Amino acid sequence: MKHIDKTHQKAYNDRLTLLVMKLRSSRFFSHIENRRGVRLFSFGAVAVACTIFGILIASNVDLTPESNAQISTNIGQTGLFPVVGHGDDMQSPFVAVVEKAADAVVNISAETRRAEGPWWYYGTQTSTSLGSGFFFREDGYILTNNHVIRDAVEMTVRTAAGYEYQARLVGADPQTDLAVIKVTPEEQIEVIPFGNSDETKIGDWAIAIGNPFMKEGLDRTVTVGVVSAKGRSSLNFGSDTPGYQNYIQTDAAINPGNSGGPLLNLRGECIGVNAAITSPTGTSVGIGFAIPINLARAVVPDLIENGRPSRGWLGVRMSKLTEKEAKRLGLEAVRGVVVESIVDNSPAQRAGLQHGDIVVGFDNKEVKNENQFSVLVSSVRQGEIVPMEVIRDGEHLSLKAMIGDRDTFLATIDEQNQQAPDRSGFWLGMEVIEFTPRIAEDIGAEHVAGLYVVGIYPGSAADRASIAEGTIIMKVDNEPVGTLSELEGAVDAIDRGKSRIPLIVQEPDGSIARKVIRK
Repeated sequence: MKHIDKTHQKAYNDRLTLLVMKLRSSRFFSHIENRRGVRLFSFGAVAVACTIFGILIASNVDLTPESNAQISTNIGQTGLFPVVGHGDDMQSPFVAVVEKAADAVVNISAETRRAEGPWWYYGTQTSTSLGSGFFFREDGYILTNNHVIRDAVEMTVRTAAGYEYQARLVGADPQTDLAVIKVTPEEQIEVIPFGNSDETKIGDWAIAIGNPFMKEGLDRTVTVGVVSAKGRSSLNFGSDTPGYQNYIQTDAAINPGNSGGPLLNLRGECIGVNAAITSPTGTSVGIGFAIPINLARAVVPDLIENGRPSRGWLGVRMSKLTEKEAKRLGLEAVRGVVVESIVDNSPAQRAGLQHGDIVVGFDNKEVKNENQFSVLVSSVRQGEIVPMEVIRDGEHLSLKAMIGDRDTFLATIDEQNQQAPDRSGFWLGMEVIEFTPRIAEDIGAEHVAGLYVVGIYPGSAADRASIAEGTIIMKVDNEPVGTLSELEGAVDAIDRGKSRIPLIVQEPDGSIARKVIRK
């Protein structure tokens, strides 16, 4: 150990104290204090201080006032708390990322107009929403959220350099909450490259940048956290709820106005598009959600080329694999989805999928649940041949499917079934039969007047309304339906301009519910 005389002892202690104070004020300690209390906070501070003291002494570092030695302290092999600096000028590893990426983040002001009262009698009301976005191409293409620019009649983009542009909509996708807009830049713009969100791990650093309130001087705000979870789904955001969800969860603060901004890794790559928070107050409580950039990779080219996405279609209806079924099959973990039904002449049928198959792999990726599987399928372009791993009666099989186009299939179904059901009882994507006393006895249910749902076409209007096989349709648009002829009469009586049809149903569990099906 190098001798430290009394003349340098005070400087040594002062610098050690300064280092501990800076670490104590860091996000790590506030994170501990918020979650575990002040006692753990104090313990953490003492522990890190002791660690630093040991490192300084063991490293034979001379901390005299004249020393210009670079201090680099990494606690743990992962560099969890990297601190790099020169003397007192401590610098976090996030600075370089922010300096590289912040100028690519823009402020978006979207103006919408709507009628105030019926028939435009009271004129229109103008409202403006603020959000963020970022350049991902040097020719002015900007990625943001669909909900930031939805229904906008005018969009204004403000850049970090202070330039202001009128933007045009290139394409939007409400089902993923992504949108691409474009400006014609008069300046040299910075862009943020796409990373690989599949490689992102829980616990990785995450940096959120937003550009919400430029006029108030609150532009280009930066928050830091970690990736808290991946694959979040089944979240409800009201009317803005996307159909395809596979969110990255982060505790980096995402506040109002930051929607559409990038979530970055330490390489300065975008791993997600900040989209939403869960909060009782409307402000961040450390539960934020970002759309994985790999989902954007699949959607953005279609938005630029066609203005809308082209989704892959397999033609199956899936259900959750239960723990009991997984144990029966000898699976080490509950993973995969069960094939419940297959559309005739669909890619799934042509690939050889059968009822009861368990799909555990798709496109060389592990299948975890129904929602993730739906996202995987939709991300594949029409005509691509994709490998699938399937378990059938305990045997592992490898299949290949040529993916179809979901929108083409739905358009065909909608055209065939918009008005009245056919004689087999097929209407808006569901096949029904009369619910007879014999059927009620077979399924152990009490008999009621209605139509029994025996099939659902994946992606159809009935599927989107969350109508399941085994449901009993009791009323259509407030008209009782106990026979196919009554269903036909009820459908014929519906106003042709009516797009939302209310249903009264008995769920498979016996509960009575109201559903709304959209034509």
